[in-house]
Formats: sequence, C-alpha cells, structure tokens
Amino acid sequence: MRADKIYLVGFMGAGKTTLAAALGARLHWHVEDLDTVIERREGMTVAEIFATHGESRFRTVEQAALEDMLPLRQVVVATGGGAFADADSRALINRDGVSFWLDVSFDRVVARLPSEDGQRPLTADRGDMERLFHDRQSAYREAQVRLDAEHATTAELVERIVDWLEGRPLAR
Repeated sequence: MRADKIYLVGFMGAGKTTLAAALGARLHWHVEDLDTVIERREGMTVAEIFATHGESRFRTVEQAALEDMLPLRQVVVATGGGAFADADSRALINRDGVSFWLDVSFDRVVARLPSEDGQRPLTADRGDMERLFHDRQSAYREAQVRLDAEHATTAELVERIVDWLEGRPLAR
C-alpha cells in the first residue's frame, strides 16, 4: 500500500465527509472529520467559533487539531474546506499523508449545500462564497492527487483511491 493516511481536501460541499466514511469502511481504517474534532475540542460548533472568535481563531484551533492527529495511521481525514488553503496546514498535510483533492465545480457545490442552514459560516453570501471558491483553487491544486469528483459516485471515488493506493493508475 502506497500510504497509511489519507487527507481529503476540497471546497465545502465537495463530498469529503461522505467519501471519508465510505473509504474508511472499504479500507477498514479509522475516519476523522476535522471539523468534528475541532467542535469536540472547543465545545462549540464551527459556526459558533466563527461568530464568537472569528476565522483567525478557528484556523489556529484547526492547525492544533491537525497536529494532534499526526501520530494517527490507517486513517482517512475529511478536512474542512479552508484547511488546505492555509499554507502551514497544507504543508503539514502533504508531509504527513497523501492529499486527495475532490475537484467539483462551483455549481455542484451550490447544488449540494443546504441554503442558509447556519452551519457553514462562509456561505451566507453567494458572491463571497464564489470568490472564496475561486481563491482556494490554487491551493487545492497543490494536493498530491486530483480526483475529478464532478459526476463520480462515492463508490467510484472509493475505487479510484483504492486503485491509487495499490499502485494502479487512476481511472478517469
């Protein structure tokens, strides 16, 4: 096997959490959702952290949570949409495991996200969210493996990752 730790990266709504659960089950690996880890540590939701302390504090807590996960092996980590956009977090992720970018269009993201559920603090304004989406693309391109997740099912993406882990070329 080519790696013993996988980080799923990409914009919110790309399907990281869903894919992490399916991939973890397929590989019999542990699954961690970075936002859930942060919420447990802080005793509040991501939205509450943003509202109370701001994005800067959230990114500090996110970095600490990533560092705490360094010893874990045979784990699939679903990161938050902004984790890989942070240069320090991106470097840590790429040193510690293999980063897979779930590449989807902005239209696909919008279709997947519930409108104004209050759980995703950066989705309140569609124009701002679209700018953020485009701003983060250059960071996501630094992932070690890109997965075209626009039309792929979760099962197809799981098999693509397993193929990669076993040294076979990625199917398109």
